[in-house]
Order: sequence, then C-alpha cells, then structure tokens
Amino acid sequence: MTIRHAESKDHSWLKENEVYVSEEVLKAKIASKEIFVAEEENILIGWLRYGLFWDNIPFMNMIYLLDGFRGNRNGRKLAQYWENEMREKGYKSLLTTSQSNEDAQHFYRSLGFIEIGGFKYLDDPYEIIFHKKI
Repeated sequence: MTIRHAESKDHSWLKENEVYVSEEVLKAKIASKEIFVAEEENILIGWLRYGLFWDNIPFMNMIYLLDGFRGNRNGRKLAQYWENEMREKGYKSLLTTSQSNEDAQHFYRSLGFIEIGGFKYLDDPYEIIFHKKI
C-alpha cells in the first residue's frame, strides 16, 4: 500500500466516495494537503482527512477504507502515516472522535488514543473524544 497527499487528480474519486463534506471543502482540503489517500497497485482504496482543532491540534475527521481493504492493517498504516507526518511538523498531540455505537472507538484505542470526554449532539449517539500524545 502506498500513502500520499491527495492531489487534484484524486478529486473526482474523493467526491464520489467522501459524502460528509461539500465539493468546495474537498477542494480546499486537497489544496491545503489535509487529505491523505491510500492506494494499492495505483487504485485508490481509502483516505484520511484532518483539520486543526483550535487551529493548533491535528484532528482526524475521517479515516475510511473501501470494502475489501479493511481488517488487514491498512487503516493502522494510514493512521500511523498521518501521525508521523504530524510529529514531523512539530505537533505534540492528536485528537479524533467516534460515536459510542461505532467500532471505530476500539480502533482508536488500539492506536494509543485515550478517551478524554465526550458530548451529545442533538439525536446522535454520544460522541467520544480521543487524545494521543505524540
């Protein structure tokens, strides 16, 4: 698996698969290098999108692998790649969240993230906030 920053050539694939952000946000995230894509044999298989919480703490907004590419450590490799890049940029900690009914919370814990709180938003399940020192 190869991991790299998303490029403009990846826009249409991301637009088709990344349903949680608008096209304008997607373009801005690609331009600001806040999306990483994973590929196998030159085929895109997943992505990681992040931003900066309080403008100074990297916050993983989304990590996603297509069906058939989960469960074989690809997600772990993608998250670790992001973590290493954030460390190289001088950041000291990371944040992410997961709803309490999602299996992702176990994945984040396995990466060394610890639960530091949470909140309830409207009718959504409880959102768990995770932190990791790097």
